[in-house]
Order: sequence, then C-alpha cells, then structure tokens
Amino acid sequence: MSLPEIVSREEWLEARIALLAEEKTLTRQRDALSAKRRQLPMVRVEKEYVLEGPDGKVTLAELFGGHRQLVVQHIMFGPDWDAGCPRCTASTSEFSPTLLGRINEADTAFAMVCRAPIEKVRAYSEGRGWALPWYSSYGSAFNYDFRVTIDSSVPQLEYNYRPEPGILGDAGGSTELPGASCFLREGDEIFHTYSAYARGLDHTEMRYAFLDLTVLGRQDS
Repeated sequence: MSLPEIVSREEWLEARIALLAEEKTLTRQRDALSAKRRQLPMVRVEKEYVLEGPDGKVTLAELFGGHRQLVVQHIMFGPDWDAGCPRCTASTSEFSPTLLGRINEADTAFAMVCRAPIEKVRAYSEGRGWALPWYSSYGSAFNYDFRVTIDSSVPQLEYNYRPEPGILGDAGGSTELPGASCFLREGDEIFHTYSAYARGLDHTEMRYAFLDLTVLGRQDS
C-alpha cells in the first residue's frame, strides 16, 4: 500500500479536523445502531443445553453464574482438531481476569464454547496458561442451533444470515466458524437476544481498536 502524503502541520490539522467531523457522524450512527440492537426482539430458549466444563456437566442456565446476561464466544475448535483456530487463539489470548471482571461488574457472565471434547479444551487452555471459562458443547446441538458448526448432514448450510451452499466445498464434511451469542435471563427463562458472525465480531477483538487508528491498519493477511 502507498503511504499518506507528507504535508505541513497546518495542512495536517485542517485534514484532521475535517475527518473528525466524519468520525463524530459515525459515532452518532453507531450509538443509534447500538440502541436498535438493544431493542432487537428476543427468542425464548426452549432447549436445556448441557455443556461440559472443567468441573463436569453444566446447563446453559448455570453459565450465567448468578448474572442476568451471558455472552458466549464461539471458538473454532472441532472435535477432530488437534488445536484451536489460530485467529480464535490470538483473540482469546487478549482476555484477562481484569477484563472478565469488568464484564461481570455489568451483571454479565462470559463463556467460551467449542465442539472439541473437554479433554482437548483443557489441554489446549492449560498449555497456554489460560484460566478462562471455556466449555465443550460436544454431543449437543448448541453449535448447530447457533449456526457456528456447518455440517453436510444437517440441512442448514447458512452462515451470517445468508445461504452458503458451497461453504464446505466438494468434500462435504463439517467445519467450525466464529461467532458470538448473547442471552438474557428473566427469572427461570432464558432468551437469545443477539448473535454476530464474520466482520460483525470486529468489536470483540481489542487489538483492532488500536490498529484501526494507524496508517498500516490491521495488516491481516
């Protein structure tokens, strides 16, 4: 990519002030969009999903841990994989006890879920020194229902809210894809309020918040 033009400080300041006006417009649009997101209709979760964590079986309701909200980060780590997705691993490594604590302060729990068996999850997590709330959905419909596992044996070849008939290629089989899902608990009931996939997950990767401010940008290959 070509680098920006070199100008005087006065010319830079003029261009920066013009861009600031556009940034403020985008900020107002983003705030308005976030308000609409909070008013998105929600769906009652009828199934009792059972996952497996370091201490055994847990239900989706138990992942709330006494909080009113739950955010689930869907990690790409399939049952037959030897390791988690490198990009998911890079994103996950940004989580710290401080960050999780700040999320909890907003009456919100956080958990990571993948289809790899808990033994693989535990080994992969411990090998990186992580102490994160990571659960296995192996053997349940959780990943399928929230559209992050695409399988030729399940008639739902879609991702990010659109049909993807060629997503598995000619070989078929299955694949894992990234996503995040949000839930709300009201009394004994759980509601699915939001899910995001693909570029809709950009706001969950903290490094992008800084790299998007730079000349060279994200530098994703």
